[in-house]
Amino acid sequence: MSQRQIIQVFEEYQKSRMQFVQTVADLASRPQNTEILRNAGVMSMLRPLMLDVVPTIQQTAALALGRLADHSDDLAEALVREDILPQLVQSLASKNRFYKKAAAFVLRAVAKHSPGLAQAVVDCNGADALVLCLEEFDPGVKEAAAWALGFIARHNATLAQAVVDAGAVPLLVLSLTEPEVALKRIAASTLSDISKHSPELAQTVVDTGAIAHLAQMILSPDAKLKRQVFSALSQISKHSVSLAELVVEAEIFPGALASLRDPDEYVKKNVTVLMREVVKHTPELAQVIVNCGGLSGVVDHLGVSTGSQRLPGIMTLGYVAAHSESLAMAVILSKGVSQLSLCLSEEAEQHIKAATVWSIGQIGQHTPEHARAVAAANLLPRLLQLYMEASSSEDLQAKSKKALKSILQKCTDLQSLESLLHEAPSNILKYVVCQFSKVLPHDSKARRLFVTSGGLKKVQEIEAEPGSALQEYINTINNCFPEEIVRYYTPGYSQALLERVEKYQPA
Repeated sequence: MSQRQIIQVFEEYQKSRMQFVQTVADLASRPQNTEILRNAGVMSMLRPLMLDVVPTIQQTAALALGRLADHSDDLAEALVREDILPQLVQSLASKNRFYKKAAAFVLRAVAKHSPGLAQAVVDCNGADALVLCLEEFDPGVKEAAAWALGFIARHNATLAQAVVDAGAVPLLVLSLTEPEVALKRIAASTLSDISKHSPELAQTVVDTGAIAHLAQMILSPDAKLKRQVFSALSQISKHSVSLAELVVEAEIFPGALASLRDPDEYVKKNVTVLMREVVKHTPELAQVIVNCGGLSGVVDHLGVSTGSQRLPGIMTLGYVAAHSESLAMAVILSKGVSQLSLCLSEEAEQHIKAATVWSIGQIGQHTPEHARAVAAANLLPRLLQLYMEASSSEDLQAKSKKALKSILQKCTDLQSLESLLHEAPSNILKYVVCQFSKVLPHDSKARRLFVTSGGLKKVQEIEAEPGSALQEYINTINNCFPEEIVRYYTPGYSQALLERVEKYQPA
């Protein structure tokens, strides 16, 4: 056999290997093929090809493995069982940039499925190897590494700490300064995934100067970058007053409010999430948002959004209102009550209704004036309905009851209260009757209306246990009227009168 013929054998072998991995990589890109490939033993066939002498074959084999692992946690676990991860991690330090991107993709595809699989990546020094990739010159390698680190960190605090311990945070913050927008996005996303778990992890991110770099990007024209920037700032802000204050001190407001009008739904939602995480801590932080026009921005956002996009805005209004009478009044003046009423009527999801009810309760709980604003929007009967409906979730019922109780204890708008007299169960009714017992002794016009509207008659029909608080309230109300009027509306009195008529003998 000639030299040419021998070389041709090797060339055909190489060509066959290349054709195999390329075909498998193409097949692996479609989820419906994964089970067939797995049953054919594709994992064990790809493993030796990752050590192939031809770099292109190595990279394509890694790409195929990554696609398989990406589609299915079973295949990701099979990849771990085949002991492929150590081989991948070891080769990350020495291979070319194309292979590094493919290998980082495999690690990301494995880590994303569960904390256990992410831990397997960490256990074979995957986090350390990925951090080394963040020091590479090629932005594509950095991006792939940052993405994989984010998928490790997002599961829990232990895994996020492993990413921190590997030295990722300073390099991720440095990546925020790179010109490539895609790299900025992934770096911000990974910093968000690290920050979300605990105040300590968020503080680690802050200590590297991340806030200043993130703050510079809130007006970026790139919507996907802004999503991640606002998400990272939210995750930092949520843990403590001091962290939220650091975010506010970076002067992101009122600039961030411009993004409430962004065409991208997730940018708008993430801005409202950030506002929610800031305002919840203290009246002072809530006042910062109010002073820069944040409430009207949130109310406008609620008017043009639906479903889960509304939720953080709804809760922002509630958190602001919870702090003080003046902040709750600011929500009212921003037309927050009417907007929450609209949300309550439009939304079908129980958890969104529950959040809306909670916010309404925070607004109406302070003074008679606050309660009147809620009552004027005809929300008291709606809250009662949600509390009594069998289809309402346990949480929605509990929040509706609590909101009703807190608002009723401040409400002096008797016209709004009267509608509840005829519908409310006894555990709610006592709060309604209590308010009448407070107002009627001091308001003669209200006493007249109470008689003519049928309110006094309804009170006489209430069955209260002797000596109970409800009975005391009823007695106080009855004492506001002449005895014969009270007796006239007492159940059975008209029948007694008729009997007297029948028995009456004219002179």
